[in-house]
Amino acid sequence: MRALRYERFGGPEVLLEADVPDPVPGPGETLVQVEAAGVNFGDIKQIAGEHTEGPYAPEGPLPRIPGMEVAGRTADGRRVLGYLPQGGYAARAVVADRDLVALPDEVDAGAALAVLVQGLTAWHLLRSIARIRPGESVVVHSAAGGTGSLAVQLAREYGAGRVIATASCDDRRAFALGLGADVAVDGAAEGYRERVLDANRGRPVDVVLDAVGGPVLDAALDALAPLGRLVTYGASARRPAAPVDPGRLALRSVSVAGFWLVPLLAGHGAGGKALTELLELTARGRLRPLVGAEYDLGRARDAHEALLDRRNKGKLVLRP
Repeated sequence: MRALRYERFGGPEVLLEADVPDPVPGPGETLVQVEAAGVNFGDIKQIAGEHTEGPYAPEGPLPRIPGMEVAGRTADGRRVLGYLPQGGYAARAVVADRDLVALPDEVDAGAALAVLVQGLTAWHLLRSIARIRPGESVVVHSAAGGTGSLAVQLAREYGAGRVIATASCDDRRAFALGLGADVAVDGAAEGYRERVLDANRGRPVDVVLDAVGGPVLDAALDALAPLGRLVTYGASARRPAAPVDPGRLALRSVSVAGFWLVPLLAGHGAGGKALTELLELTARGRLRPLVGAEYDLGRARDAHEALLDRRNKGKLVLRP
């Protein structure tokens, strides 16, 4: 079958097209004819050799086939969406049954891939970690990104009283407003608290979903209301945040929590009610995943370079 693999660690240039044997499913696994594969930063980290231990670590010797998300059909014709540690950049892939979910006919493969890792992340940020309650105010950082754009929509779906988006430029802020945010502001650390409180009609906020870290996380802590929750799930600022003093948290009874989806998937699987719910919302038009460029499988290098250069807007998809 056709596949993209890497024989050594490095950047996008190490991806090579190859004709390889079909994978063979074992007990509790299903062979999927791949219609589309999702592109993630996790794939880039794997081929760079950055993950040798932990839930991102692929198994087996080189060469390896990257790719953690696939949409396609089973041998008996069912449309499915699945998560796998590696092997998605290929015409066929083996997926553990616990990581597989039925894909409604109304949902395009690209949209489905956009709600797998990013959608599940947004779902858990709001439901499992922040435990959003109806009427609460929610701030979503990087609201025009893959996870942020879904978090804006889900916060509205789950009854947020006010959704405040942050983004770096006018175009991205306008995009977040189109997704349903009540207001969108600059997410820079300087002047952050004043802008966010003004956006929330002068009141501190209940929930902040932070993918930026660094000084922005520090500023966001000061914008929380009593019993407020800040959930950190990324550090795009590439700068460390100041150590959090427990006394600072106790003063207003606020909390800081972290989240990373991959260990959760490793322990519990991707299939289940959360992913099914996200696909149902998408099928009904209540959730609009952001789908970006599509590439032929042989152009996976171009897709990786676009992701690294942050030239993409939306989920990048490979078509075998």
